[in-house]
Amino acid sequence: MAKIKVLLVDDHTVVRQGLSALLACEQDLEVVGEAENGRRGVELAKALLPDVAVIDVAMPVLNGLEATRQIVKEVPSTRVLILSSYSDDTYLEQLTEAGAMGYMIKQTAASDLLRAIREVHKGNAYFSPSIARRIRDRCRAAFMRGQPAKRRTNYLTSREAEVLQLIAEGRANKQIAAELSISIKTVEKHRQQVMNKLGIHDVAGLTRHAIAQGIIEPAGRML
Repeated sequence: MAKIKVLLVDDHTVVRQGLSALLACEQDLEVVGEAENGRRGVELAKALLPDVAVIDVAMPVLNGLEATRQIVKEVPSTRVLILSSYSDDTYLEQLTEAGAMGYMIKQTAASDLLRAIREVHKGNAYFSPSIARRIRDRCRAAFMRGQPAKRRTNYLTSREAEVLQLIAEGRANKQIAAELSISIKTVEKHRQQVMNKLGIHDVAGLTRHAIAQGIIEPAGRML
């Protein structure tokens, strides 16, 4: 039987090493690649065509949300499983809407990760038990109120989100243009659109927003 090909995307080397060692003990799973940020993860997904990509949320250069969007769009055969320290409902909502098939919490993943990988490979959704309970309770509460969940209308495009992350990481327009292979004028256009959509018109405010939304990690946070 063919092995399930897994791509690991996490900016912490020790996490990737631990996951790789865990998966190596399973006869039906094979780690085919590792990436230290979302952009490299997208590149490897397109090159290696893994069955499952296990992705962190907060990473430099390109975060897990945008990496998920791009992989789902460009490599539709790859199932995305989020493995993160974050468990906020905002991340869960955005990532599932982006196409993630599952969401696992790092602190409790050791016992469930292998099952989660196998389940999303089959096309089934899989969530950490604590998250599954929150989803159930939230849906039940919305049903009892007779109110559908509200949807935001100011979502950033994938490119705008990339620009926001790089701004929040302290990159100048010229550096962003080089990183994304676009013109400085285009960067400036995206920058203004981001500010208009978010109603935030200074770099410090954009940085605070990016931290609050899990787009970048606060300084000093390791996992």
